[in-house]
Amino acid sequence: MKKLTTLIVGVFALMIISVSAKAQSNTDYFVGKWDILVKGTPQGDVNMKVNFEKKEGKLIGTMINPDTQKEEPFNKLDTTEKGIIVYFSAQGYDVDMSLEKQDDDHVIGSVMNMLEVTGVRVKKEVTTFSVVAE
Repeated sequence: MKKLTTLIVGVFALMIISVSAKAQSNTDYFVGKWDILVKGTPQGDVNMKVNFEKKEGKLIGTMINPDTQKEEPFNKLDTTEKGIIVYFSAQGYDVDMSLEKQDDDHVIGSVMNMLEVTGVRVKKEVTTFSVVAE
């Protein structure tokens, strides 16, 4: 009986570690700068600049407020099996936005489960120089 109990506890521990590792790798995907488009707001389509980074093993994020053009941290950030949910205030309302991986450089999601969201990773620009010999 002790062997069976030990086996069950061991399997359960491995499942927890596996789920934790998967959630960790899901959040790593979001690290970086993103150009997010929220479609169909009362003010029209809204473009947001968002940045995610890891600090002390946790994913945190900021966005450029479209109204003030100032960088503001998200009020809260939750991870899910499919992606992340960020919480912020917009025009006096508490808002949530879910984001899911679509491919290596694109996300999809929704704001308040009503408005469609698409996003593209902002890649670093590579500057090349050419030398012309005379």
